[in-house]
Amino acid sequence: MRTLYFECNMGAAGDMIMAALLELHPDAYGFIERLNKLGIPDVEVVLTKVIKLGITGSQVLVKVRGTEEESHDVHYHGHSNGHSHGYEHSYEHDNNDEHEHSHEHEHHHHAGIEDIDKIIRGLAVSAKVKNDALAVYGLIAEAESRAHGKPVEDVHFHEVGTMDAIVDIVGVCMLIEELNPQIILASPIHIGGGHVRCAHGILPVPAPATAYILRDVPVYGGAIKGELCTPTGAAILKHFVSKFGVLPVMRISNIGYGMGKKDFEAANCVRAYLGETDKHEKEVVELRCNIDDMTPEGIGFALELLMEKGALDVYTTPIGMKKSRPGVLFTCICFRDQVDEMKSLILRHTTTLGIREIACKRYTLHREKSIIETKYGPITIKTATGGGFSKSKPEYEDIAKLARENGVSLNEIMDEIR
Repeated sequence: MRTLYFECNMGAAGDMIMAALLELHPDAYGFIERLNKLGIPDVEVVLTKVIKLGITGSQVLVKVRGTEEESHDVHYHGHSNGHSHGYEHSYEHDNNDEHEHSHEHEHHHHAGIEDIDKIIRGLAVSAKVKNDALAVYGLIAEAESRAHGKPVEDVHFHEVGTMDAIVDIVGVCMLIEELNPQIILASPIHIGGGHVRCAHGILPVPAPATAYILRDVPVYGGAIKGELCTPTGAAILKHFVSKFGVLPVMRISNIGYGMGKKDFEAANCVRAYLGETDKHEKEVVELRCNIDDMTPEGIGFALELLMEKGALDVYTTPIGMKKSRPGVLFTCICFRDQVDEMKSLILRHTTTLGIREIACKRYTLHREKSIIETKYGPITIKTATGGGFSKSKPEYEDIAKLARENGVSLNEIMDEIR
């Protein structure tokens, strides 16, 4: 299986991730030329080679109206990875900059999520890139909304920082589409530590928006005092990475180093590996129990809850039980690292007094999704390939949603796909 793995020992920022991916791309400078021609307003992207602690890697510089974003909007108190956020409450370099920065802040134009949506949808990129980019920005907007206690539609971003972040996000989405990994993994994320000073006072690291995005993601702090993971980096990883953990057994074909702008005692980079992992075989676990004293509604509730919590599949089978009672065999299929959670949910939400655990080998086709545009709206197509087979089908939920919204039948939507 073609696998992309991000090593985030020094955190992650959007331009660091993009630079690491560019080192994996067969035509990095050609890609930058295409990126500059997309039409993102007033933006120029420059790719350079740098050396940190003896390691050669790539660094992406984004200039908005000829100036790097960091000098306009985002300044840090103490150490940081040196990457822009472009969000409403930006960090200051030190107390001496506070007055000047506040004065500049008043004269910046701001962009809302609708403005960003319009810019991204107007770019000459694929529907997949647009949808991925908007999903990443949606994570950021939701996090900023929670951090500032205002609705998503009322969250505004600095104009210069917005262009910078759009470049990072769209660039990463394009690179992932072109590199075409079948699965994306990452290490736990080093978030740094200490505090940063913002316009409203001193905040802990990670900043509130970053912390919100990184919920359910394995993170850790360290001796380095400063913000190592930015909201953009966090949102990109949250959207694309399917699992966080140690580097798997992997036949590595290429390695990329995306360098940050600050220097620390450790090499400030995101390292990306591209290679092959075993694809067909993976262990799953079946959790089973017999039930003869629950209502259909109760069983249905438990089944739906387990699926919502990430089970691979949950189903029931009619069985005959002791004392000639009809019952059901309740089966949950999950990965090994989900077993404890699924067992707890089954015991809590069903009447069973015990669960049987059976380890199984699971062989699967490679699955991927694409988006097609129809006159009724976008539809996700699910494709499975492997072993000389290829199977495709549209996502039912998309078809049903468009049928309801447009007042047409499912068959009329299907006719647009055929």
